[in-house]
Amino acid sequence: MTIAAEKARNATSAKSMEDIKNIRNIGIIAHIDAGKTTVTERILYYTGRTYKIGEVHEGTAVMDWMEQEQERGITITSAVTTCAWKDKKVNIIDTPGHVDFTIEVERSLKVLDSAKVVLCDVAGVQPQTETVWRQADHYEVPKIVFVNKMDRVGADYFNVINDLHEKLHVNAQPIQLPIGKEDEFKGVIDIIDYKAYTFGEKGDLSEFVEIPIPEDMQNIVSHYRHNLIVKLADVNSDVMDRYINDGGIYPHELREFVRKATVENKFVPVMCGTALKNKGVKFLLDAVVEYLPSPLDVPTVKGIDPKTEKEIELAPAEDAPTCAFAYKIQNDPYVGNLAFVRIYSGKIQSGTYLYNASVDKKERISQIVRMHADQREIIKVCGPGHIVGILGLKHTTTAHTLCDEKHPVVLERIKYPEPVISMAIEPETAADQDKLGEALSKMEKEDPTFKVEYNQETGQTLVNGMGELHLEIVIDRIKREFNVSANVGSPQVAYRETITKAVKSTGKFIQQTGGRGQYGHVEVEIEPSEKGAGIVFENKIKGGAIPREYFSAVEGGVRSSAKSGVLAGYPVTDVKVTLYDGSYHDVDSSEIAFNNAGSIALRDGLKKAGPVLLEPIMDLEVTTPDEYLGDVIGDMNSRRIKIESIEQKGSAKIVRGFAPLAQMFGYATGLRSLTQGRATYTMEPSFYQEVPKDLMDKLLGHV
Repeated sequence: MTIAAEKARNATSAKSMEDIKNIRNIGIIAHIDAGKTTVTERILYYTGRTYKIGEVHEGTAVMDWMEQEQERGITITSAVTTCAWKDKKVNIIDTPGHVDFTIEVERSLKVLDSAKVVLCDVAGVQPQTETVWRQADHYEVPKIVFVNKMDRVGADYFNVINDLHEKLHVNAQPIQLPIGKEDEFKGVIDIIDYKAYTFGEKGDLSEFVEIPIPEDMQNIVSHYRHNLIVKLADVNSDVMDRYINDGGIYPHELREFVRKATVENKFVPVMCGTALKNKGVKFLLDAVVEYLPSPLDVPTVKGIDPKTEKEIELAPAEDAPTCAFAYKIQNDPYVGNLAFVRIYSGKIQSGTYLYNASVDKKERISQIVRMHADQREIIKVCGPGHIVGILGLKHTTTAHTLCDEKHPVVLERIKYPEPVISMAIEPETAADQDKLGEALSKMEKEDPTFKVEYNQETGQTLVNGMGELHLEIVIDRIKREFNVSANVGSPQVAYRETITKAVKSTGKFIQQTGGRGQYGHVEVEIEPSEKGAGIVFENKIKGGAIPREYFSAVEGGVRSSAKSGVLAGYPVTDVKVTLYDGSYHDVDSSEIAFNNAGSIALRDGLKKAGPVLLEPIMDLEVTTPDEYLGDVIGDMNSRRIKIESIEQKGSAKIVRGFAPLAQMFGYATGLRSLTQGRATYTMEPSFYQEVPKDLMDKLLGHV
């Protein structure tokens, strides 16, 4: 290579790295009704992505593009868009707040570099806030907090700061303080620059005016700036050195320290505003590009070579081997499946092929699109750090890895929560039978928390999901998008079965029908496992009692049999099966024989191991005015709800407890009637627990 060519290549590489440095991939996460989509709509307007501000309450929000979202005023599916601010390209994923759609948050955070957490200034940290925060922590995603709805009655910014410390135990400190509260909220003070600003009548739309810091706030600003430096000193030795030696810190240095601590996920900056009134969103945009990381700032993503099982680091560079992760599949009635992918290394180009390392298949990329909610912009090529849509993939589904065939790599899969509720569904007419099956198959491919199963005993098709709203939306989409008329049954609890004691069990599958027969014999130990473990299979055979090639067949038989328990046909969970002995026949043994032997061993063992039913228990939080507390608690006791705590927040009581899902159908209506519509509640799956003996007998028809 000539010197000139080498220089040109280095210049191209440097420009590519600079482009990646200017990317911000952020998710907007929060409890339901905290104002995520409203914040996003303002961001799109200020960045010039839209010419008119969409409103959730009017059904005109760009990011809530589904009919069901516009009708209900809630976000159901995560929507992607791209905008620009101060020479930075910002990819945004607006996620749902309702717990039934928690998978949308989970898979979005998997591919994001940072998150903006929106809190309501009245409610503070709510149950789903804690859930999404844990999800973000799981993927080590740096965060910035925007305290929204500062103009509401009961707003208390400093109480929200305390909530962050006490409920989430995070190193969070304000970098802004509000001027005024509730309907007198009129501006903010930048603690870092030591400047104050007031908003015009239209908020950021009519620009803000710099004013002197109000006299009555001088001390509180000094206090919180000192706190900010102390908290940064806890995680940065340079700040600690300056603090101990009374060294001054200039605003531009303090901003750098805040950015470094935020990118390293050791600090969370907190800001404030009211998005509906357009106040504070421009400051938030500045903070997004200034403090949140680019793809070059976050730890390098690692994958596994499927052939050697060695760990591979994925360099975020265009000239590296291509690797992209499909985090979501969306069905399009006109063009088929649209795969949303995050590109980690290399680049993808339309008209070329990629290798799906998850299923060992080649895929052709027919089109690459940059998404703006449900609108698409076709692009020819795209490099690392970006989130785009790909059309034309036939074998790819959620959590699959696309890569260069010469450099295969598989990224870590996403763990999905198990469905807790089910209902029967059937077509209204015979003509709808095939259409219903196709619709259910496509919905199942889109949503990993939506499961379809066929009950052999009753002949029913059952759909399983995360809650009543989840299944309600799925059924509505099937009717509207696929034009299928269907009847559905009442929601049913998705029970599980497990065991209470350890036993040993034998499984023999021996057939002799003339000619070659079938012979499989296994000895297993079956014992209770820890909660949430599912089915754990362990092989302890030594000395060749069973050839190695039959081990996976035995495990397959065990897992297949565990899909239907011995009490009432519910899936079996939290059971450990250890294969410790057995025998085989040189001629008659086969994988089929050992698969059946494993299945027989499990079913026989379950019957002897004290099988019990498990029911889903929900984490419940009820917020009620003081005067209705007695009625609410009385109703909770009648529903077998175990009350964990009661605390005061303003003029309301917050009651937390664990509720059996079986007792919670229709709870919204009951709570409204008890409190004249003034109480609210949130509920999310927590764990499975053994059903009380009297109730289990009733469910199994023993009484």
